[in-house]
Amino acid sequence: MSYHVNEKGYYGEFGGAYIPEMLYPNVEELRQNYLKIMAEPDFQKEFNQLLKDYVGRPSPLYFASRLSKKHNTKIYLKREDLNHTGAHKVNNTIGQILMAKRLGKTRIIAETGAGQHGVATATVCALMGIQCVVYMGEIDIARQAPNVARMKMLGAEVVAATSGSKTLKDATNEAIRDWINNPVDTHYIIGSVVGPHPYPDMVARFQSVVSEEIKKQLLTHEGTEFPNHVIACVGGGSNAAGAFYHFLDEEKVNLIAVEAAGHGVDSGESAATSILGKEGIIHGSKTLLMQTKDGQITEPYSISAGLDYPGVGPLHAHLFKTGRAEFIAITDDQAMTAGMELTKLEGIIPAIESSHAFAVLKEKQFQPEDIVIINLSGRGDKDLDTYIKHFNL
Repeated sequence: MSYHVNEKGYYGEFGGAYIPEMLYPNVEELRQNYLKIMAEPDFQKEFNQLLKDYVGRPSPLYFASRLSKKHNTKIYLKREDLNHTGAHKVNNTIGQILMAKRLGKTRIIAETGAGQHGVATATVCALMGIQCVVYMGEIDIARQAPNVARMKMLGAEVVAATSGSKTLKDATNEAIRDWINNPVDTHYIIGSVVGPHPYPDMVARFQSVVSEEIKKQLLTHEGTEFPNHVIACVGGGSNAAGAFYHFLDEEKVNLIAVEAAGHGVDSGESAATSILGKEGIIHGSKTLLMQTKDGQITEPYSISAGLDYPGVGPLHAHLFKTGRAEFIAITDDQAMTAGMELTKLEGIIPAIESSHAFAVLKEKQFQPEDIVIINLSGRGDKDLDTYIKHFNL
C-alpha cells in the first residue's frame, strides 16, 4: 500500500486534476517542472537558507512536562508557532514563491481562511518584491482582522469573497476565477494540500520539513526517530501532511488527524469531513467532501477559520479510507478548553486550529511510556478575540 501520490496525481482513488481547459496550461507547466525545480541544488540551497535565516527553522521540539504529567504520557510539541509569521504556512509559501520565480511569474494570488496563509503569502511577496492579491471570505475578514491588517501592511491587496458562505471555499473559488483570467503571468499559491495535482504533493513536500526535523530532534531527545503517535489538526490538511510525511510508510507510528466537529458532528454545523463527507470533486481534485444528496456542497462550520473547509486534501481522504490514519472530530468547546489548558500549563497560547489537536489528550488514553507528538501549527494571537468572547475574559 502506498500513501504517496502516483504519477497520475492520485492517492489511491483520490486526487487528480479536474480543471477547466483554460487552466490546463498553468497546471501542466507546474506539473512538468515542480519536481525538477525542487531537485535543483540552487533551489534547495535558497529554500533551506531562507527557512533557516528568515523563518527561523528548525522549530524546537519541546517536551511539555506539565502537560505530560497531567495526561500521564510523554508529550512533545513541534513548535511551528515559533516560525516567522506564526504558523507552518510560511514553509510552503517560501517554496512556492521560489518556484514561481523560476517559472517566470510576476504576480501571485492566494486564498486564505484564518489569514495565516494570506499573511505568509504577502510576507514572501514583500520579501521578493512581487505583486500579491489575497482572496478572503467576508466573514473571515471580520473575524481575523489583525491578519487582514498585516496583509495590507505587507503590500497585498485583500479582496473579499461575498458569495456563498463567505469563507474559505468561496475565497478559493474567487482565486481560481482570477487565475483563469490571468493565466500567463500569475502563479496561484494554494495554502493547503488541496487543489489539482501537483498542488497536494508539492505543498506536502514543502511542509515535510516538519516531520524531517521531528525525526532528527526525537533521536536527540529519546534515542529513536519514531514516536508512537503524531497528532495534527486537519482542515485542508497541510500541517498534518507535513507532520505525517516521513512517517507515512512507518506503520508503527500512529497518525491522528483531528477535524473540527463544530457544534457537534450531527448538529448541521460541523466541518468533520471524514465522517460526513462523500466522494466528490472540489477545487480541482477528487476527495471526500461534505455535500447534499444531489451533490451540492454543504456549508462547513467551525469556530476556527482555518478548519472551516467542506473537503479535505486527497492525501488525507486516502489515509482515512485505508485506515492508515485515525480521524477524530473535536467540537468547538472541546478545542477551546484544550487551548486554555495548554495556555495555563505551559504558557503557550495556541491557534484555535491547533487547540483541536490538543483536545485529543482528553479523548484518547495514551500509555505512560508512549511518545506523543502534537504539531502546534500556529500561535493564538490571531484568535485572542475569539478566546476573549468564549471565556468572557
